[in-house]
Amino acid sequence: MRLTHSTGVENPMELNKFVFNPKEGIDNPTMVIAEDAERPPGPSPRLCVLKKEEGEYFGFHLRVERGTSGHVVRHVEAWGLAEKGGLREGDRVLEVNELFVADLGHTEVAHRIQESGPQLCMLVLDGEEYEQAVAQGQDLKELASAQRGEGWRPPRLCHITRDPVTGLGLSILPVEGEKGKFTISPVSGGPAERAGVRKGDRLIWINGAMACELTHSAISKMVKKCSDHMTVLVIDSEGEANYTRRRMPILPAVADAQNMPYRPRRLHLQQGPHGYGFFLRQEKTSAGRTVHMLREVDAGSPAELAGIKDGELLLEVNGESTECLSHENVVSRFRQSGQQVTLTTMTLHGQEFYTMLGLSPLLFTEDHSSSKEQKEESAAPEQSAAVIKLPAPRTEAQGEPLVEPSLRLCVLQRGAVGFGFHLGCIQQKPGIFINQLAPGGPGESSGLLPGDVVVEVNGQNVEEECLEDVILLMKIGGYSLSMLVVDRPGYEWMKKNGKPITAEKVIKASEVKENVNPSPTQPLF
Repeated sequence: MRLTHSTGVENPMELNKFVFNPKEGIDNPTMVIAEDAERPPGPSPRLCVLKKEEGEYFGFHLRVERGTSGHVVRHVEAWGLAEKGGLREGDRVLEVNELFVADLGHTEVAHRIQESGPQLCMLVLDGEEYEQAVAQGQDLKELASAQRGEGWRPPRLCHITRDPVTGLGLSILPVEGEKGKFTISPVSGGPAERAGVRKGDRLIWINGAMACELTHSAISKMVKKCSDHMTVLVIDSEGEANYTRRRMPILPAVADAQNMPYRPRRLHLQQGPHGYGFFLRQEKTSAGRTVHMLREVDAGSPAELAGIKDGELLLEVNGESTECLSHENVVSRFRQSGQQVTLTTMTLHGQEFYTMLGLSPLLFTEDHSSSKEQKEESAAPEQSAAVIKLPAPRTEAQGEPLVEPSLRLCVLQRGAVGFGFHLGCIQQKPGIFINQLAPGGPGESSGLLPGDVVVEVNGQNVEEECLEDVILLMKIGGYSLSMLVVDRPGYEWMKKNGKPITAEKVIKASEVKENVNPSPTQPLF
C-alpha cells in the first residue's frame, strides 16, 4: 500500500511527485518518483492481514449483491481493524487464509472468515479491477496463486506425542546470526518425525507462543516441562522466505494440519417423529466459560445415530457460531431449520485444548454424515424424559401428515428501535425469515415469531427476492409495515402440497387453535 507524501506545497505537481513506501521500514524510508515506480501490469491483488483482540470485531461486512459479481466488502468501519488492515469499500475477496473462495457460496466464505479466529488473511482485488478481470475472461484463481510465486509451501501444524523411551524426538537450535529464529530437527523415526516435522524446518510457533518472541533457553525449558504432548508450527526455509517476501505472517490458520488430536465434527441430522433426541443446556465449565452442551442423548434417536455423545459442546448451528448466542437464540436457530439441521460439535477436552493454544477449533472441522441409517423411532419409549417431543401430527386418510400452518398478517408501526426485528436467510434454502426480535418492540407486539418466513411485504410477494431487496422494500414503506408470515414447518408443508400462501388464508388459519405449533419458548428437540 502506498501513501502520498504531502509536503504542504500548493502546487499539485509537487503534491504528486513523491510517494512514500512504508514497507521499506522507518529506518530507511525510500522516496521514489511516482511516474517511475514500477506497477505490475493488469489487476493487482492486495494482501490484507487483520488481527483482533477478544471482544473486538474486524469491522466490515461481506455481501453478495444483485448485479454485482463476487464477494463484496461493504461498510468498512472508519479507523476499524479492517480499514487499518488495508480493506476498502467495494473490494472483492479472492482468498481467505490462502484458500481460493471466489467460486464458493456466500455462506461458506462468511463461515471461513468467522472460523479464522483472532487473525485473518485475505487476498482482495479492487472492485473496478475485479470487474475488468471478469469482463476480460481472466482466470481469477490463477491471478490469486500468481501472488504466491515459486517456492510457496504452506506451514505445517504438528502435534507431537511424547514417547516413554525417546521423548518428543526433536532438537531445537538457534539460527546463527538471525535473532529470534530457530531450526527444529526430528530424530529419525521418532514422534516428531511421525507428526510431520522435517529436518531443517524453521520453528514458528510452539504451544501457542511465537518462537521469535522467545529465547533459546525459554524454548528448551518449554520442551523439558511439557507433559505428554506438544504442538508446533513449522515451515521449511524456502517456504519461510516466500512468506517473508510477501510480508505475510505465518499463521496456524493457513497451515496444513493433519494430526491434530481433536477435531470438531459437522453433523447433518434429520428430525425424527419425536425431535432430534437430546437436551440442550447452557452450562458453565470449571474454567468459568459459558457453553451450550448436548445432554441425555436418547437411544436410537437421530442424535445418537449421528454419533453425538452426552456432554459434547455445540459450537455451531447451520454454520453459525453459538459462542455469542443465548440459549433462547440457539433454540430459535433450531426452529428456523425445519425438519433438518447441521450441527458442529466437539468434546469439552477438545475445547480446552484449543483454548490453551489460542486457536479456534472451527479451523479443524471435519464434515460427517451419519454413518448409519436413521431408523424410525416408533420403537423408542414414548415416556422418555430425555427428549421434549412435538405433539403427534394428525394424518389425512392417505397417511400424509397434516400440518396446520401458523399464517399471520402482522401490521407494524416504526418505533424507537425501528420495526424491532432482524431478517436472515440460509443459502440454497428458500424464504427470508425473522432472525431476531427486539423484546417489546413493534415486531414482537405484532405477533412475529423467530423463524417466521416472510411471504409478503406491503402486499408484494417476496419469496423469490434476495435479502437486500426485501430490506429495501421495507424501508421505502415509511413508518408503517404490513407483513404476511408463516412458520417454517407450515411454509414447507404448504409448498410441498401446492397450497397457495395468501392473506385470504389468514382468518381460516387463526381459527385452528388446538393444533397450532408449540409456543416459541418450547424447544423442538
